[in-house]
Amino acid sequence: MSMTCNGFRGLAPTEFRPGPGVNVIRGGNAQGKTSLLEALLYLVTSKSHRTNSEADLMQYGQRGFQIRAAFQRNDREVRIEANWWDNAKRFKVNDVAQTRISDILGKVHLVFFSPEDVDLVRGSAAQRRRFLDMEISQIAPAYLHALQQYRQALRQRNELLRRPPVDPVQLDVWDAQLAAHGETVQAERDGFVNQLNTWAADVYSRIADGEPLRLRYRPDIRAGATFTDVLRNARGSDLRQGVTTRGPHRDEVEIEVAERDARRFGSQGQQRTAALALKFAELELIRARCDEYPLLLLDDVLSELDADRSQRMFGALNGAVQVILTTTDLTDHDGLYGADCTFFRIQEGRLDTD
Repeated sequence: MSMTCNGFRGLAPTEFRPGPGVNVIRGGNAQGKTSLLEALLYLVTSKSHRTNSEADLMQYGQRGFQIRAAFQRNDREVRIEANWWDNAKRFKVNDVAQTRISDILGKVHLVFFSPEDVDLVRGSAAQRRRFLDMEISQIAPAYLHALQQYRQALRQRNELLRRPPVDPVQLDVWDAQLAAHGETVQAERDGFVNQLNTWAADVYSRIADGEPLRLRYRPDIRAGATFTDVLRNARGSDLRQGVTTRGPHRDEVEIEVAERDARRFGSQGQQRTAALALKFAELELIRARCDEYPLLLLDDVLSELDADRSQRMFGALNGAVQVILTTTDLTDHDGLYGADCTFFRIQEGRLDTD
């Protein structure tokens, strides 16, 4: 993989060529480490983990930014280019302009972990649903299509509910749309969480020295219930509240560590390790689905784990994975538990080989 970046955050014009295995980017706080990973994340997913506004991503006084990268997949090279200029977002894949931004999902696979990802465990159900939506959309185009159609029908149904008197015939139309696409969304989420659970439990046990982890998918509309019947039975409540109260937009993923709810009873260490296990499990799930490992970005992960868990984390990482890791803590080239590493240093937005 090679990347060039101009006008993004506080980064100087950057050329980044990481090696195979583990790449360590060292630097102090606010020097650009996270911004470098953020640029890669934005290029592959069209989204930042820190803001929803591209205006926040460009340097002060600039009119935009550009990120380009070439990725080597199993049998081909994939080139992606992202441009944000004068409030317009444009992407190209292999020099072909993409008419829909969502079309870039799945062109290259990437797993990103940041300290904020602990909110996957301790945060709201909406954060876990966003995790499912982003990750499944990368590997299952049918899911992305169904999710987009479901969200569109949900917006239309909610708009109808907010403007009484409501025509029940129109509600029937949107109920049918929600059911058709919502069933696909739930089926894909169910399969994904079940697979993720297998790998996450193994990774968590290895990092947490034998402690068990378990994931459970809790769909709002349970198996055996008829989707349209549930919506119809909820109409009274929907009309009173002016919003659709049932469906996949109310789903939950339960996470247990040591047979207790990790959100309510897990320690900070358990919550961090569980979030990291989800990301490592995602590596294996993508490899199983796509026959290759994704790129793994780890932002400041060493500060989130004690030394024993950090060592077990690297022991759980497959050597075939290309990793880009940022840290402020590492002071010598032999300090990463025996991993074969390429080192970089970043200071005031300038990246150099260390």
